[in-house]
Amino acid sequence: MELKWLLLFIPIGMGLSWFEANPIVVFIASALAIIPLAKLLGDATEELAQSLGSTKSGLLNSTMGTVPDIIIGFFALQHGLIDMVKASITGALIGNLLFGLGLSILVGGLKTRNELKFDRNNIHLYSGLLLLATVSLIIPATFEHTVKSDAEISLLISIVLITMYLISLLFTLTNKATLPDYLIPIDQPISEKNSPVKTNPLVVLLFVGIGLAVMSEIMTDSIGPTANSLGFSSLFAGIFLLAPVGMVSELINSIRFARQNQLDMSLAITMGSSTQIALLVAPLLVFFGLATGQHMDLLFSKFEVIAIVLSVVTVNHILQLGSVHWISGPKLIAIYLILGIAFFNIP
Repeated sequence: MELKWLLLFIPIGMGLSWFEANPIVVFIASALAIIPLAKLLGDATEELAQSLGSTKSGLLNSTMGTVPDIIIGFFALQHGLIDMVKASITGALIGNLLFGLGLSILVGGLKTRNELKFDRNNIHLYSGLLLLATVSLIIPATFEHTVKSDAEISLLISIVLITMYLISLLFTLTNKATLPDYLIPIDQPISEKNSPVKTNPLVVLLFVGIGLAVMSEIMTDSIGPTANSLGFSSLFAGIFLLAPVGMVSELINSIRFARQNQLDMSLAITMGSSTQIALLVAPLLVFFGLATGQHMDLLFSKFEVIAIVLSVVTVNHILQLGSVHWISGPKLIAIYLILGIAFFNIP
């Protein structure tokens, strides 16, 4: 899908912000501008990684794919939107697992008219890492702590998560024979021959990074007033306004591969993105909060934890047989919508 025309929203969003337009309009324009920037980031990374080999290329793609989420989260923290940052982490996890994967299964199943098959053994790594992520959220939410102990526990857990992330990278690099290329979480297919990036990828990465920083600043500056104007809580706004912006690129590619009856790749993108959010983005934002004086921790609300646990358990249950029918897609989407209704009505 061609998204470059959305780059027009960069000057539009900057102009609207400069003239202090309605925050809802500013938020929509800046969010639409971030979508093609995230796509260009994946394209440039793929071009840069072509000389590195498939495994290293996949790792570079997966790491760079988290950059928009990290930048958006950083600027949201700078604005003191701590609860909304936590909610965006929750939104990215359940959004990829329920809505992203559900829509991919639905579209792919209807397109192929057949049962979608995948290698069940190839998702065990992601299942285990997502289980680790849920444990890391359950523990802080189980106990009542002081503010100081919350920060200390979150920092220690973040160190463990980052370490586990690095170990998973080492496993990927040293066990390529047992870990297919498509299992490496990517935003763009490594084997794609005709990259849309024709200029120097380093130059593209530089300008995209600047663009993401500028538009993320504008978007996070407007999301608070937008949520208030729409009557949304910071929890709902983080999950269903902030998080989806960083999911669009993964969603497009996941659906594209599902339509080609490559559900293994769709699983790698959706589950891999969730793993990246849990093991890399969340800990990094805790470190950013510590460095900038913002009290960012891993103490999520109990309902957020319940939603994440339900999402992980549901996806693992649906994928346990090694094949799915298209009806499994609407089931996952229905759970996502039910959670959305619940989050909207939380005081």
